[in-house]
Amino acid sequence: MISDASTANLKHLESHFKVHVFVKRDHGSGTISLVLRGPKKRIDHAIDYIAQIERGQPQETSTPTNYDSGDEAVGAWSPDTVYMAFNGRSIVCKTENQKLYINAMKQHDLVIGIGPAGTGKTYLAVAYALRCLKARQVSRIVLTRPVVEAGEKLGFLPGDLYEKVYPYLKPLFDSFYALIGPEKLKALQVTEAIEIVPLAYMRGRTLEDAFIILDEAQNATQNQMKMFLTRMGRNSKIVVTGDITQIDLDNKKLSGLEISEHILGKLNGVAFVRLTEEDVVRHSLVKYVIKAYADWESREDTGRLR
Repeated sequence: MISDASTANLKHLESHFKVHVFVKRDHGSGTISLVLRGPKKRIDHAIDYIAQIERGQPQETSTPTNYDSGDEAVGAWSPDTVYMAFNGRSIVCKTENQKLYINAMKQHDLVIGIGPAGTGKTYLAVAYALRCLKARQVSRIVLTRPVVEAGEKLGFLPGDLYEKVYPYLKPLFDSFYALIGPEKLKALQVTEAIEIVPLAYMRGRTLEDAFIILDEAQNATQNQMKMFLTRMGRNSKIVVTGDITQIDLDNKKLSGLEISEHILGKLNGVAFVRLTEEDVVRHSLVKYVIKAYADWESREDTGRLR
């Protein structure tokens, strides 16, 4: 039988170190052991705490961070580094507009980045969010995007709701995989330091001490945009990214991103940054593809191919 004091200690381990603790008894020897499950860093903190108790030493119960404190500190990075990826690659801005974009995030609580595909809108926002998390400027990152059917009806896709929605969120996971790797992403998701959700799941929430990113915002309606922006709580930042040339809404005039500058452009604390095909950092051909389509769409008679 486990005493009330022991039960209280186990509950303290679970609540303080955010791990799951199980008591295991060997039926042969009668030996009792503890099984801890959770992110490795948190388990290590909990084991250190248990060892201090066994040695009769004062227990150090400072709350473990949501990030791996063993990594190189942000202050040790070069001035140009936005984030240091898990593979040692330094993430830096490659164009002047990208520098403006990062500086806007440093100086404003609401930043709206508009530009074509491949300009680093989402990637740099995720990198800077991870930097803020690592520097303990925020305690969590929330990424969201609208689930809009682009040529394929959601109801006809196989699987349950999560399996239907996952393909829409996959690009957000890809950015994290490139920057911190899948294992650390999983660990940070377990502790809810990183959350990736559809935009519809944001209604009714207040997000404090968070870095919140809305991706593909051109597919958010005006009402959805208003709903999302009003989720901001104390000590939070919001970055909105999108491409107004790729609106998948049936009625493109309903896009909340397209009209956002008219509504929010004069508010203090809000910054708009526009990136162009010159800021594309994907394959060199991508910027020419974007320009070719823009030229074609700007012709008065799009029915005639010249």
